Amino acid sequence: MLNRIAATLVPAAGRLSVTTDPDAAFAPGSILAANHTSLADPAIVVAALHRLGIEPVVMAAAGLWRIPLLGCALTRGGHIPVRRGHRRAADALDAAADALSKGRLVLIYAEGGLPLRRGAAEAAPGTFRSGLVRLAERTGAPVVPVGQAGARRVTSGGAVKQLAGLVTAPLRRPDLHVHVGAPLALTGDHPARTARAHGAVTTAWRVAASRLGEPAALAA
Repeated sequence: MLNRIAATLVPAAGRLSVTTDPDAAFAPGSILAANHTSLADPAIVVAALHRLGIEPVVMAAAGLWRIPLLGCALTRGGHIPVRRGHRRAADALDAAADALSKGRLVLIYAEGGLPLRRGAAEAAPGTFRSGLVRLAERTGAPVVPVGQAGARRVTSGGAVKQLAGLVTAPLRRPDLHVHVGAPLALTGDHPARTARAHGAVTTAWRVAASRLGEPAALAA
């Protein structure tokens, strides 16, 4: 249901386009690693993946489960609450590993949180936390890099600005783009694996942001 909701609402909020590398593939039991810039980008990425026939299990902040209706939809879809800084934080990786073992595709935001900057402009992905590499090391799952751009044109900044962005998005219809790269197997020690995953997601983001003419991507 979450996938269908995103696929319906996102096109109403903006003009979404999707591209893939020629050798992009979604093998059962793959990890999808996306950059995180806005409260809007999970819905945008899910809507883009829906166009490609993919319905991922999403690892998301546990607070979303406290929202009426949305929490029920997340639970029914088998999505995974992430309790950062909680004694049960490791439960999320256990649940993700179990989903991967059953052939599901798991969407993870390796940055672990939103950037502090307030403007709507794009910037390259921030530092990755350890969860993505730990999950890949534990399961041997391939990692599919996903880059999204434009979500900050829907929501960014403080609470008032974010609410205004959501309300006005159907009128403004900002351009949104998601690009999916080729899968990769992470090898080497932990820092090397993290660097390779970060580089792949950054490359996918750069393709997406370049499609929107974002200065940060064009300058690179």
